[in-house]
Amino acid sequence: MGGKSSKLYVGLDVHKTSIDIAVAEEGGEVRHHGQIGGDTNALWRAVRKLESSGRKLVFVYEAGPCGFAIYRGLIGRGHVCWVVAPSNTPRRVRDRIKTDRRDSVKLAGLARAGELTPIYVPDVVDEAMRDLVRAREDAVVMQRQARQRLAALLLRNDVRYTGKTAWTAAHRRWIADVRLPEPAQRLAFEEYVQAVEEATVRVAQLGHYLEQEVTQWRWLPVVNALQACRGIQLIHAVRIVAELGDLSRFDHPRQLMSYLGLIPSEDSSGERRRQGAITKAGNSSARRALVEAAWAYQYTAKVSGLIARRQAKVPKAALEIAWKAQVRLCARFRRLAARGVSRNKIVVAIARELAGFVWAIGQRVKPA
Repeated sequence: MGGKSSKLYVGLDVHKTSIDIAVAEEGGEVRHHGQIGGDTNALWRAVRKLESSGRKLVFVYEAGPCGFAIYRGLIGRGHVCWVVAPSNTPRRVRDRIKTDRRDSVKLAGLARAGELTPIYVPDVVDEAMRDLVRAREDAVVMQRQARQRLAALLLRNDVRYTGKTAWTAAHRRWIADVRLPEPAQRLAFEEYVQAVEEATVRVAQLGHYLEQEVTQWRWLPVVNALQACRGIQLIHAVRIVAELGDLSRFDHPRQLMSYLGLIPSEDSSGERRRQGAITKAGNSSARRALVEAAWAYQYTAKVSGLIARRQAKVPKAALEIAWKAQVRLCARFRRLAARGVSRNKIVVAIARELAGFVWAIGQRVKPA
């Protein structure tokens, strides 16, 4: 084979205003090719120059704020493109010099050496649904912050709610009757109340948008099937599928657990074996959704009316997996609680096993 038929590995260090390009030849040197502007026109001009070499091009860049537009553009031009997670890029401990030029050279060299693992890239529609899911998550965070600010103001003024649960209908009626002594405080109080109301409306509105959009989504059968599991409601199911994509890409449930960061960290050497807290690697949003769902397994296993309505259009195979999950996880929650294990640790353990049942459903139920 001639030199022009060999591969050329192209490392891209992508930023908003600039892109550093490095190339690695098979069996040859790794060199910095140059720096271009961060816009797509500049990139495509550089790509055309590389295409003129007649070699097969393999592009690689790290996932970041610039998204997957470069990936989709390169794939559309018929090239191979890898997007890699920065946290999974090998780094030397003693390397204390980090520049864009060095990063691009390193990416090209690592790609040629086969030391990079590409991440899963969603298609345009799936990414759009994920953006909507994340917008709702952001709204929930803003709602929580607004509530905390209002509660802090009341506490500073020794105004205390004596009811059992905050932010119920009774609590909101109590807030409506609160009167602070000073005019300036009343103004601040009303602003905080309004911020809470606006945030609450935004959360509800985005939830409504999700319910509308999911009816046209190709992953609707999987979303419905996951809701057969106790604790996984519509919002949780959409978050899990939007963040994880095709669950069949995981060959084993332990791979999914690891991807979610739900496995224990470990520091073992020789005969010593020491495990610590979970790694919290991978996708944090899907992990939080499973942890939230895991709290529902502290009660006795049963199919409530709400779960029965969610299971109405679910395939039998998914129903069997969901019931098996209930029986096992509810019993395990009780056993761990009886041993005096911290409830937070119990919930994480249950979430880890629940991920395995979610994986099993994902193998049985396919998109429309």
